[in-house]
Amino acid sequence: MQTSAQWLAILESRHPTAIDMGLDRVRAVWEALGAPRPAPVCVVVGGTNGKGSTVAMLAAIYRAAGYRVGTYTSPHIHRYHERVAVDGEPIPDPALVAAFERVEAARGAVSLTYFEFGTLAAFVHLAGAGLDVAMLEIGLGGRLDAVNLIDGDASILTSVDLDHQAYLGDTREQIGWEKAHIFRAGKPAVIGEPHVPATVLAVAGQVGAEVFAVGREFWAEVEGEGWRFGVGSDASSARSSERRVALGAFALAPLPLPALRAPCQLRNAACAVMTTQLLRGRLPVTHEAIASGLINVKLAGRLQRLDRVVETWADVAHNPESARTLAAWLATQPARTTIAVFAALADKDLAGIALPLQSAFAHWITVELRPDPRAVGAEELALRLQNLGIAATPAANADAALEQADRLARADGRIVIFGSFHTVAQFA
Repeated sequence: MQTSAQWLAILESRHPTAIDMGLDRVRAVWEALGAPRPAPVCVVVGGTNGKGSTVAMLAAIYRAAGYRVGTYTSPHIHRYHERVAVDGEPIPDPALVAAFERVEAARGAVSLTYFEFGTLAAFVHLAGAGLDVAMLEIGLGGRLDAVNLIDGDASILTSVDLDHQAYLGDTREQIGWEKAHIFRAGKPAVIGEPHVPATVLAVAGQVGAEVFAVGREFWAEVEGEGWRFGVGSDASSARSSERRVALGAFALAPLPLPALRAPCQLRNAACAVMTTQLLRGRLPVTHEAIASGLINVKLAGRLQRLDRVVETWADVAHNPESARTLAAWLATQPARTTIAVFAALADKDLAGIALPLQSAFAHWITVELRPDPRAVGAEELALRLQNLGIAATPAANADAALEQADRLARADGRIVIFGSFHTVAQFA
């Protein structure tokens, strides 16, 4: 196999199931590879939403500070190569093929899923890239995710909400328990979820992690055109905390609001900044580097403005929490006719996604996620939305959906494309 496309085609069908939770198989191959560590300093980022944004902001800050930075994220928007990057540049095809070949040579008779194989290839490539720091995004859950092979020098839990219940549990408490297992003994556990399930704190206590939770050990407050970040229990948003952070109380101000636009991004930015402060003994960063990283961060599919005559945005919102975040952002925008272009996978909570946005859109246009076999057909999806009391019509394809959306929105309206990474990939 000479190209990554050939490799990926094989990997998609080689393992009996697409998701096979557990670390025994992937750990055996990782150890056969010599247990490659992506960088001297690794940050593991988990959560229901906000993982990619937090990785992007943290990477942008460290790059602005002059460090060589690697990232491993998933899924991708356009090309698999986006998942593995050094200083913002996706892995070249020959390097990806070489990493796949090394994993193949080491695995012997062990069968790996598409994600497990790719994760080990990412570790191999990043370990040889001469990095200072790497940000590693958990794919699903935390406890049994292949990325959790790496002991993070810091771990970030961005949010906890309902998603992937078939694998993680039906409650926030169960899901939080799974996700909290990225924490490590004696290492910082940065929590961006403002309503932390008790199970998350219980796991942190059992593991012996040092917890730093938003609104408790650190805080973020909008101030004028920017924001203030603070550590300690002397700020208004953290006065209820009985714990004094070892770093001592301090504040960073003014900071620019992050270039990523959604309301939740301030919380993600605060998690990124908190992590830089916790790791500053090994990776010092200046106030200027933090500000530069926040201003210049870019990430496709996160309220991404598309270059079209009609105002058009693309967002990867695909579960109830991200739908609520999208609704909150739309509520801050000038009132105008807004049309949804929407697609979803069959395992998603359609009501949980659609109902928070019901009043935000004048009409919904559904499309099918092709060629994903898990996709709901456009006609069936429109019918399901209609059964929820939402006006929706199907479109034959992406081009037809945009044509219909343009007619409904008119020149002074707005279009929002969302539903999954696959949805955004068809349009952005």
